[in-house]
Amino acid sequence: MVKKIPLTRMIAMTIGLTGLGVVLSPFFIPVGPIKAYPFQHMINIIAGILLGPFWAASIATLVGIIRNMLGLGTLFAFPGGIPGGLIVGILYHYLKIKRDIVAFSENIGTTVIGATLAYYLLVPAIGVSVPPVMGISGVWALWIMFEVSCGPGAIIGYIVIKTLRKIGITEYFASS
Repeated sequence: MVKKIPLTRMIAMTIGLTGLGVVLSPFFIPVGPIKAYPFQHMINIIAGILLGPFWAASIATLVGIIRNMLGLGTLFAFPGGIPGGLIVGILYHYLKIKRDIVAFSENIGTTVIGATLAYYLLVPAIGVSVPPVMGISGVWALWIMFEVSCGPGAIIGYIVIKTLRKIGITEYFASS
């Protein structure tokens, strides 16, 4: 029997994770045209596993909007945040990969999908240049920049979700 999670619980967690994302916003790493924000990836992992892909994408969108309004983010927050949470949530909830290691799929969503979208759609639209990184240019340079944010964020997210599971918080959001 599948247990339905109350909508109020999902909304409350969305508000809490969005608030956490905003509070942690000042902790970014400037890398080329982006502001690398590892805590967004941690939040994507928590939201993707506990709430699902569309809630995770919504949280990433809300945090990105608020960070940009506060001057703590860039437009790269959107392709940098949204695909990661989607991928984690899809793998965990729809493909039923019910293991915490799915946290590292956030790197695929953010670095491979997000950075590629950013390079081919966002960079030309806003007219910024992507400087070479360690002699590497083009979309690959943006992959490296996004990974500076996503790599540490995935590690932190993995540790946090393991801790939440250990203390029983994940059972509060278990849907089956």
